[in-house]
Amino acid sequence: MQNKKQLAVNTLRALSIDQIDEANSGHPGLPLGAAPMAWALWSEALQFERTDRNWPNRDRFILSAGHGSALLYSLFHVFGLGLEAEDLKNFRQLNSKTPGHPEYGHTDWVETTTGPLGAGISTAVGFAMAETRLAALYNEEGMELIDHHTYVLCGDGDLMEGISNEASSIAGTLELGKLIVLYDSNNITIEGDTSLSFKESIADRYRALGWQVLTVEDGTDVDAISKAIEEAKAETTKPTIIEIKTVIGFGSPLAGDAGVHGAPLGEEKNLATKEALGYDVAPFTVSDEVKEYVEELLAEKKKNYDAWKELEGRYKETYPEKYNDFLAHYDTKAQDLSFMDEESFWKPVEKDMATRASSHEILQRVAEGMGNLFGGSADLAPSNKSDMKGAGQYSVNNREGGNINFGVREHAMAAIVNGIYLHGGFRSYGATFLVFSDYMKPQIRLAALMGLPVSYILTHDSIGVGEDGPTHQPIEHLTMLRSIPNTITFRPADSTEVVAAWYTAMHSEEKPVSLILTRQSVLELEGSSKDALKGGYILKKETAKLDLILMASGSEVHLALEAAEAIETESFGVRVVSMPSQELFESQSDDYKEEVLPREVSKRVAVEAGATMSWYRYVGLDGMALGIDTFGASGNAKDVFETFGLTTEGVTASVKEYLNRR
Repeated sequence: MQNKKQLAVNTLRALSIDQIDEANSGHPGLPLGAAPMAWALWSEALQFERTDRNWPNRDRFILSAGHGSALLYSLFHVFGLGLEAEDLKNFRQLNSKTPGHPEYGHTDWVETTTGPLGAGISTAVGFAMAETRLAALYNEEGMELIDHHTYVLCGDGDLMEGISNEASSIAGTLELGKLIVLYDSNNITIEGDTSLSFKESIADRYRALGWQVLTVEDGTDVDAISKAIEEAKAETTKPTIIEIKTVIGFGSPLAGDAGVHGAPLGEEKNLATKEALGYDVAPFTVSDEVKEYVEELLAEKKKNYDAWKELEGRYKETYPEKYNDFLAHYDTKAQDLSFMDEESFWKPVEKDMATRASSHEILQRVAEGMGNLFGGSADLAPSNKSDMKGAGQYSVNNREGGNINFGVREHAMAAIVNGIYLHGGFRSYGATFLVFSDYMKPQIRLAALMGLPVSYILTHDSIGVGEDGPTHQPIEHLTMLRSIPNTITFRPADSTEVVAAWYTAMHSEEKPVSLILTRQSVLELEGSSKDALKGGYILKKETAKLDLILMASGSEVHLALEAAEAIETESFGVRVVSMPSQELFESQSDDYKEEVLPREVSKRVAVEAGATMSWYRYVGLDGMALGIDTFGASGNAKDVFETFGLTTEGVTASVKEYLNRR
């Protein structure tokens, strides 16, 4: 007869392989090997209250090895967190609550979407940073409103991905002692033994990164794992990684074999596995003994929750203003943004300047009004103007600081920005040069998939970078960003449109927003207005019958205006449309879009210092897109623009040539 702890572990194993076999798809290796560490964490250390999903002080658990989702769903089912047996039977089926990889916002209690290896452990660093800053801002002596841990279960593959090292490096530097990683060390990947490509000592690597490293030699020893977790919690300065030696596919006929990583066991091996485990409970069933055991555990967890609720009450009574401030900031979607409707917020800058510079001025207005911005740059703040004045630098010695020094870690920065927002309490942003959004793209995609309204300040947006040359001059990047579903890309032409960009970013509820900003100065444009919030609007109306529409974004809008003035005559009307955001324009009514871009006007020219691909939806087969479909060139920015024909004279000549062909 198994003891109840072992029976619970085997219940997780059995539920997991039953899901995978029912779906005839999935990854049984991790759940069979990692079930003991999952049980050790969830049964004892992990603090949550099943009746309060959004408890601010709950511990966060992230399954970074997202392919092991069957284990996570088994935990949710066993602990009564919204998944029923029927949900497990629908594992990996269309529209089920149990998709192939955990999806935030789709399955309740999933803290972040995982699947792309390395993303989970890196996002977790953002969770841990948010916890420390909230604690510094709101905790009072004897009343620690915020005091919880972030736990991660990761595998060998997570630690092979470069992003995990970027994120782990900054976690060690920032001494995030409440970040604890359970490392499922089984030495197997899809292609076979990890020694084929992965021979370094993880323990030595993480010690060098400033982490505490603990080891559990027997991954089936729940008590040893629990003891290691408690030791990790006792270390308040260094983050901790616990290397737990496991056997992939434990208990199955394929134990220790790469073949068990990502293929169902099938009926015969499923039964053999359960027999080897001494498990004889019916499929998709939790025994009464385990149910009673879980209720006992949940009752203990509720004591901690009740104690926190009592503390919350005392805190509210003792520090009412601070408590109300916490509530106002914690739920970012309910935050009061009325200050952005004031005339003072929309005031343009007083002189022509780069949009990165006007963005810096507007950012100060945003930061002051929001009060809960948390972000920074990948070692480029002086260049991309992304710092909040007076907010201080977030560091070991200043947890209240609002500016983050991410270092040269764009990929990890984007994941951390996601984690900060997911934790709750802050609107987060990251900044770098537009060309380096290549490094960020996987995490921007995840932000869009999760519906996170995080922000990206992406400067040096064109060949205007000049002497740094084609390696630093973005060409295809606007097209890349625009191609990601559920995102907003906003390339403002002057400071009024920059205000609109920030307004859009802070009002977004479920879409990440990229602010695309210039290095070089731009003119303040007559006619730019709040209509930029619509994504595209008539900046200059034609003075005669409409014959030609010129459209542009960002620094090329003034070229379109000047070309229009040179081309328009008393009998030939030219309209100029500023289109800072194609996504926002597409979200407008058909009537509005028709008003701005009437169908009967087929003579259309788009101008943008980048790839032309995304403009053909607006210029059509009869129109022309002036841009750059090669790489840039190194030289003075003025000379480079002339080389590519993106000057007033060049654009005017190209438009006239186009009209002559028509």
